[in-house]
Amino acid sequence: MPQPMTPPPFSAQDPVTDVLHGVPITDPYRWLEDRDSPRTRSWIESQTLYARAYFDNIPERNAIRKRLQELVDVETYDSLMKSGDRYFFRKRLVGEEQPSIYMREGANGKDQLLVSPRDRGTGQYTAVKPLQISPDGRLLLYEVKVGGERTGTFELLEIDTRTRLIDFLPRGYLRGFAFGPDGESFYYSHEAVDSAQLHYRAAYRHFLGTPRREDQEILYAGEDSRIRLGLVSGSDRLAFIVHRFFETTLTDIYLMPLAGTRKPVAIFLEITYSLGLHLLPGRIVALTDRDAPNRRIVELRLGDAGEHRWVDIVPEADAPIDAWLVAGDYILVSYSKNMKQQVRIFDLFGVEIRQLPLHQDETNRILQISNETSEILLEAETFTEPLATFRYSPETNEKTLWARRDIPFASTDYTHCQVWFLSKDRMKVPMYLVGRRDVLARHDNPTIMTSYGGFGASMTPQFSLFVAFLLEQGCLFALPNIRGGLEFGVSWHNAAKRRGRQTAYDDFLSAAEWLFDTGWTARDRLAIFGGSNSGLLVGAALTQRPDLFRAVVCMVPLLDMLRYHLFDGAYIWKDEFGTAEDSNDFAALVKYSPYHNICDGRAYPATLIISGDADHTCNSLHARKMTARLQAANTSHYPILVDYNKFRGHSPVLPVTDRIDALTDRIAFLCEQLNLPCKGESHEPCGFLSSKPTAN
Repeated sequence: MPQPMTPPPFSAQDPVTDVLHGVPITDPYRWLEDRDSPRTRSWIESQTLYARAYFDNIPERNAIRKRLQELVDVETYDSLMKSGDRYFFRKRLVGEEQPSIYMREGANGKDQLLVSPRDRGTGQYTAVKPLQISPDGRLLLYEVKVGGERTGTFELLEIDTRTRLIDFLPRGYLRGFAFGPDGESFYYSHEAVDSAQLHYRAAYRHFLGTPRREDQEILYAGEDSRIRLGLVSGSDRLAFIVHRFFETTLTDIYLMPLAGTRKPVAIFLEITYSLGLHLLPGRIVALTDRDAPNRRIVELRLGDAGEHRWVDIVPEADAPIDAWLVAGDYILVSYSKNMKQQVRIFDLFGVEIRQLPLHQDETNRILQISNETSEILLEAETFTEPLATFRYSPETNEKTLWARRDIPFASTDYTHCQVWFLSKDRMKVPMYLVGRRDVLARHDNPTIMTSYGGFGASMTPQFSLFVAFLLEQGCLFALPNIRGGLEFGVSWHNAAKRRGRQTAYDDFLSAAEWLFDTGWTARDRLAIFGGSNSGLLVGAALTQRPDLFRAVVCMVPLLDMLRYHLFDGAYIWKDEFGTAEDSNDFAALVKYSPYHNICDGRAYPATLIISGDADHTCNSLHARKMTARLQAANTSHYPILVDYNKFRGHSPVLPVTDRIDALTDRIAFLCEQLNLPCKGESHEPCGFLSSKPTAN
């Protein structure tokens, strides 16, 4: 049975009232926005002690941690890229806290260590990642992070000598990088966090071995926090992409040859459509939604005074393009149509060669590789099969396994089905149900549910250690394909965008009610979880219908939707969410903003909110304020907890020990609240999949 809870630590109210479009909005915990104040640090410390007292008294916690150690601490590969006959990647060995960067000569060569974070002597929170190989194969650009920060330090390694160069870019955001064809310089756009001109946006050329203060400024884009400047490189020229996130998002594009001393020349100014460039020798191809909501691939034939010709290479189809890649003499185009992925292979002039062989109910990602090779690198996973990496040859149509994450999970014991339910507006919405075969053959299951509902991100089959553990304990996993993604095209995304955001939440709540109505689960057996925009989703569900859920795990979320755009770089999401500065946006935001829709004297489900100091994407102020407000308002006997780590951010690079401990706490919380046995043991296969009712 769930353990009795003592009252949470006291959170002082210090109300601040703003008047937005004539409406007074009172914020009792504005003071918790100041992360580094002594008052806030004291609050974090007391909340951490309170949460630890709960977690450490869960009887099954040690057994849970032991099983998670088996699932998490396995050999892993990721970040694979290729240059010539060499493969570069990250690999973590069993027992290591962080992965290192390796190189392999040929597909079957020996793995050679290049960069180890342990050699730096800066502790287990330091992580490294390969980013780019120079065209001559001599240099490796890699990133160094501390904890979950989005910023990093960027260093260069001479590969053959294993020598780290003196040239580096300090801690900050690297918006664009290109090696020079001479092998002695590089171009970059970088926002250093300690710069005296914090919002100065420019691109530079750096010559190896020279001080950074001598770098040549190539293009100045302005001095404003709302400007971002990126680079796209080709073998013979560079493109500079300037995004201005003002009242309307505007984009400028400049082109510069790498030979000679000519300066960048504007080829597009203040465009409002998307234009993703790829520079081929003598040609420019681009992915765009100009006159094509589902997007198309075009060749841009530049003319004078902006009179360019747009020639279709891959015309717009009846399904949106969600990814594309140029590999050697081929263009790979990934489509999402009716929740199925399709990858079509074209030559550089748009003649279709074949389709990539894909397994049903599998999520595939095409990895970015250099233009010099036609070998394609793929990642694939399912709900029950962990991540695997493959090599694929368009010439032979052969796919070869390169590496597989060997996780001790009995995949064949589990399966999934798809059901349909009706949302509030009578729209039919699909949902995946995943579980052990005996679980899918019975009613009244403990159930966990998540979704996303934004940014055109489709919910596809992917493997999760968090979910896998709970599946072993007999949980049903529900994944509704709510609006806001691209499962059924651009209109599916637009239906839940900006002022229509509530549509995604209605879909999610309708999914929960359908699970009850059809007997799959009950209200005291359903938990929801989500992170980032999905954290906002579960925050909205929690505050709109707390009666539907037994427990909520809300990770690195946005929750104060009236002020989210004022912190870090969140203003770039204006097109997706809107902002409270616009009266029409405000009217929609104030109705669902989770922080502003907590009601005093209401009974809320058990809630675990997760964040940390290093999150500069979804600022940790959201978690702090929401925790304080929920604790003050709640009348149920269920706990309201915050799990806070100063190293946690939005990047998943915490050391293995921290990851295991964090997962242990989250799963122990759900086991306690859902009354799961959670002995950390897997189950023998049993039962079979039977038919279940679906919505009409």
